[in-house]
Amino acid sequence: MSNRTQRSKSKVIILALILLLPGFLYIAVNRFGANEYVSLPVFGEKKLSGEMKRNWGREYPDTIFHMAPLLEVDDYDSGKLSFPKSDTSVSVVHLFYTKDLSFSRLMLDQIQLLAQRFQSNSRIQFYSISVDPNDTKTDLATFVAPYEKQKSSYWHIVSHPSENIFAYAKNSLLIDAMVDPADSSRFLIGSQFVLLDSKRRIRGFYDVSQKDEVDRLEDEIKLLMVEEIRNRPMKVEKK
Repeated sequence: MSNRTQRSKSKVIILALILLLPGFLYIAVNRFGANEYVSLPVFGEKKLSGEMKRNWGREYPDTIFHMAPLLEVDDYDSGKLSFPKSDTSVSVVHLFYTKDLSFSRLMLDQIQLLAQRFQSNSRIQFYSISVDPNDTKTDLATFVAPYEKQKSSYWHIVSHPSENIFAYAKNSLLIDAMVDPADSSRFLIGSQFVLLDSKRRIRGFYDVSQKDEVDRLEDEIKLLMVEEIRNRPMKVEKK
């Protein structure tokens, strides 16, 4: 066989591979491949509803997740509002105590910075909830005065919840808060931020007393927003 014939056959084989390989890869990916996305865990009790759901062409068992119930609170500089705000927002929440100048002050310092970083996105809401039922508007205003000039409109500093905040913290937010056993006029709270998705499910806990936890929260807020966009179908406007 001449060299010219061999070269011609080689060219035909290479051309065939170039033409056939993309089609083969497309079929293989569609048949055997799967899209995998990084997703945050969902915390709290879970149970199956017994039904099946369908998403992106795939069926999966419907799971009922732990959800934080709606809570009516007083915004210190406006009126009543609901926490969480709506079914289109993700929320970051923590508790604070106006007579606590350590963790409570540190948590407000950190949440102010986070609220400023996300101040252009109305779908990310921040809540600081006072645990002291005796707080007046003056008490709250005095405590938050250092943040007033740079306070984001999506950061809500609230008090006087519509139900017992200690029971709500333990049973709904799954964090610690209690009356001080040594002094019933004082309160003890944890140092955690809680991240909730738009369905009011808990997606993360972040201890402000530990290094890099606030950075992790910032990263996971962004990750959760990507998940929210991916899972919310686009609406086509009808003209």
